[in-house]
Amino acid sequence: MNLLATYLKDFGSLIFPEICHACGTSLVATEKHFCTSCIYQLPYTNFHLSPDNKIAKQFWGRVNVNSATAFLYFNKAGKVQNMMHQLKYNNQPQIGIEIGRMYAEQLQEHATYTSAEAIIPVPLHPKKLLKRGYNQSEQFAIGLSEILDIPVKTNILYRDKAAESQTSKSRGNRFDNMKTVFKAHETDYSFENVLLVDDTITTGATLEACAFALQDVGVKTINIVGIAYAE
Repeated sequence: MNLLATYLKDFGSLIFPEICHACGTSLVATEKHFCTSCIYQLPYTNFHLSPDNKIAKQFWGRVNVNSATAFLYFNKAGKVQNMMHQLKYNNQPQIGIEIGRMYAEQLQEHATYTSAEAIIPVPLHPKKLLKRGYNQSEQFAIGLSEILDIPVKTNILYRDKAAESQTSKSRGNRFDNMKTVFKAHETDYSFENVLLVDDTITTGATLEACAFALQDVGVKTINIVGIAYAE
């Protein structure tokens, strides 16, 4: 970048400063998407270090998954909720990519997550995808892919129909609501080991339904990775 371009960028930052998508403060020149303070203070779960973490236990006895983890704890009115709101509702797909990169830096130290053959994001219904313009889980998958060097595959799992709202439903009712929503394409190639990724994990009903669909087409090892876990 030449000197004039640097001056113009700095001047533009004074008028339209880039802000941290977690806390809303202005970013300095060396920061991108999130301020340094937030990066150190975010509520990291470290679930990838514990095979029997809270998310993994949700799937025990229900669907066979190899591992399950999420990057952050989701707390209402907190920084993670701000990040997720920006990602999903304020046209900020780059947030998902950056979070994916950040988590992949941790996951790349563990063979459980680096040995996968494909990263498969939970799909949106076509109408919601058209309205939003992108799938936030796919953006997260792209960030993971850049660091882990595992391809993102969006042509395997698809959403066959829209589901009713999951709000106020029990875990069992949520799964009943989701179990016929997802399908997987039969393909000429097969992946036996995949990362199945979503944005926010609550009861796990959506991921459970996706896992069953993938197993129906021969996927043997499913590792679940989410951005945030809401207790």
